[in-house]
Amino acid sequence: MRNFLLISFIAMMMACQNPKPKRKKIESGVSHELAILRKKQVSDVLYELSFTIPEDRTAPIAATLAISCTVNNLNSDLVLDFNEKPSFLHALVVNSSPVPIAHENQHIIIPKESLDLGENMINIGFKAGELSLNRNQEFLYTLLVPDRASTLFPCFDQPDIKAHYQLNVTAPFDWKVLCGAKEEYTIMEGNSLEHKFTKTDLMSTYLFSFVAGKFQETTYNPGAFPMRFLYRETDESKIAASTKTIFDTHQQALDFLSTYTQYEFPFQKMDFAAIPPFQYGGMEHTGAIQYRENQLFLNADATETRKLRRAKLIAHETSHMWFGNLVTMRWFDDVWMKEVFANFMADKIMNPVFPNTNHDLHFMMSHYPSAYAEDRTQGTHPIRQKLKNLKNAGSLYGRIIYNKAPIMMRQLEHFIGEAHFKKGIQRYMKTFANENADWNDLIRIFDEISPKNVSQWSDVWVNSASRPILSENIEYKDEHITSFQLFQKSEDGAPKLWPQQFSIGLVYKDSIHEIPVSVLAKETKVQAAIGLPKPQNIIYNYNGLGYGVFPLNTKAPKSIKDDTARGYAYINLYENALNGNMAITEVLKYYIDGLKIERNELILNYITGRINQLYWYFLTPKERETFNTLPTTVQQLMDEKNPKNIQKTLYDLLVNIGHTDKGKSVLYNIWKGDYTPKNLTLTTPDYMNLACNLAIYEHPKAEEILRAQKERIHNKDRKERFQWLLPSLSKDEKERDNFMLSFQEASNREKESWVVTALNHIHHPLRQKSSIKHLELCLDLLEEVQRTGDIFFPKRWLASSIGNYRSEAAHQIVEKFIGSHPDLNPSLRKKLLMVSDNLHRIQAH
Repeated sequence: MRNFLLISFIAMMMACQNPKPKRKKIESGVSHELAILRKKQVSDVLYELSFTIPEDRTAPIAATLAISCTVNNLNSDLVLDFNEKPSFLHALVVNSSPVPIAHENQHIIIPKESLDLGENMINIGFKAGELSLNRNQEFLYTLLVPDRASTLFPCFDQPDIKAHYQLNVTAPFDWKVLCGAKEEYTIMEGNSLEHKFTKTDLMSTYLFSFVAGKFQETTYNPGAFPMRFLYRETDESKIAASTKTIFDTHQQALDFLSTYTQYEFPFQKMDFAAIPPFQYGGMEHTGAIQYRENQLFLNADATETRKLRRAKLIAHETSHMWFGNLVTMRWFDDVWMKEVFANFMADKIMNPVFPNTNHDLHFMMSHYPSAYAEDRTQGTHPIRQKLKNLKNAGSLYGRIIYNKAPIMMRQLEHFIGEAHFKKGIQRYMKTFANENADWNDLIRIFDEISPKNVSQWSDVWVNSASRPILSENIEYKDEHITSFQLFQKSEDGAPKLWPQQFSIGLVYKDSIHEIPVSVLAKETKVQAAIGLPKPQNIIYNYNGLGYGVFPLNTKAPKSIKDDTARGYAYINLYENALNGNMAITEVLKYYIDGLKIERNELILNYITGRINQLYWYFLTPKERETFNTLPTTVQQLMDEKNPKNIQKTLYDLLVNIGHTDKGKSVLYNIWKGDYTPKNLTLTTPDYMNLACNLAIYEHPKAEEILRAQKERIHNKDRKERFQWLLPSLSKDEKERDNFMLSFQEASNREKESWVVTALNHIHHPLRQKSSIKHLELCLDLLEEVQRTGDIFFPKRWLASSIGNYRSEAAHQIVEKFIGSHPDLNPSLRKKLLMVSDNLHRIQAH
């Protein structure tokens, strides 16, 4: 006994002298360091998930999970991600043995002592997390991009650990369920129905999803295989006009992509669901794409532009099946790759389907203004951004990814040639199918195929921020050009140059002489112009291919006959105005002149958007008074014989600026039905929006209008949304204040598209005397909004509040916040600088 005590004492002393090394504390989110470690440690993952959904949307969802995986080393504990409270975890069994639950900083720690080299089975009983489980009274849907899978169930939430999933969902008996695998069978259990699905294809966690609820269903085979479509739309005319087109467009995209990539459709099925309050236009969940309902269902007489927009959305999400789902980025710093290819391929797919559309013009008007809106600001960033932790991946998304990147990709295709580009894509698909890759992998392929130095080219376009500013120096002798030089510099002052191609139009009395230009250096001599007669005018970026701010030679774009050249002239006019090269009021007059004669829908959309922007955010209230006849001008234009698409564009502008007495009178008569301009077709959402604007404009009958409009709405989802928005429209400032304050609770921010609309109501320029007091709250909530919201929400939160202001007082609030928050997440800081760019510029004007 004495020996035993002595040995025990010695062992205790040795333990005190040589304590077991403490494990490094795991940081929240998924760090890049953890992701690299886990990629080496685990493989061959299968998630078997079961969810029991009660009819009561407030009741918890019970769930179980069985993870089978191969553990390749026991150098460290195994870390699962679960971004919920520890109390959500009920049981943990590893390889048939119960293990105490260790939940630390959004992670479940499984001791390496409980694991085996090779195959392992982990069983977890838990309550499903609610953050990304978008629950409504009659339906729910998951949205797990970029790192939200771990808010729903325990997993390895990183893109390069692809897995199979086997799902089992028990839901109310009259609910339908859709996921990335085929439904195997159903079993009735009391008032519930159990839906059992087969194993999914291989996919990253952010691509796993399911939709459940009361939906209508249509199954149709447009060519390759049957597709299943869930929706809640109740307008029979829209359903009849849209459904077959929706299926056929998916098939057209599949056919093109299989041929272009030389890789057949890689998954077991292609189903989709239309969801009324969906946060994005669409999300490319493998086998179960989700769309925002109003993007798919259009009236029979919808404009070609709206039909093209729907077609390209479908083509975009279908392209993701190859670009993102089949070949996935290794880490989310390359998330832009899947988006740029989806946009780029969508154009290639749908352009031939719409032969009457000017696709160069459409590409330009779709991408350039949006790209410039971020790239001109102090918050701009490279297309490819660094990411240390996946929890910040949502802040990488924005217009640089969605709009500048396609411009870059088009320039790249021109740079190496279409044949080399296509060959490179095919090799990329074959090499990395069902795996992960990054931008450097693709660049290496392009460098092998093309004689051009693609790596060097990419360094400026992809890894650098900002845009070029181009200037000119032209000399003449005897009315002929003797010297024509172009200079470029970076808008942010950095020493970098953008290799690019575009054309210049020299305008003569009876002709246009178009000169192609390759800008490869700081100074470019336009040799082809030497000796030509002095032009009456010079139109830069005539073909719309170039990127940057060009010299302002054309102040009256309306006189340019070529649509693409005219469209870019309007864009260049705006960019020069923001850079202080023209007075805002002068620019606005040019846009109003263009409004009167422009009948190209794409260009007119841009003009009306700029008029609305300049009118509300750059003019003082006193300056607006000098343009108080603008609503009357718009109405008079609507009384002319215009096609439907032009009428709708003019109408939308009238709704946005019609706050004058005359404007309110016209809008009220349209809402009431006493005045209907010819060729103007309005839908229920149009009337809902009109009623909201009349309330904001303080129409004498605003309360009556809102009550009546509510009764007009028959679709239950639309009626619920309208009812929810009513406090934001109240004439009672206190009611609006309380509604604004309610957004402090994350549960009141769940329907993000509704929140954005409400914020725009509350912070409308006409209401800012009463709403400016809430700006500090909007800024203080920013980090929480990012933590609890989806990827686009932080910027939309800022844009619909801060982005509506022009006053010095608002500017001071923003400056104070930035100055007092030096540790603000850099990506969020950039979002704030982007959104407040006009606010900063206004103070300088």
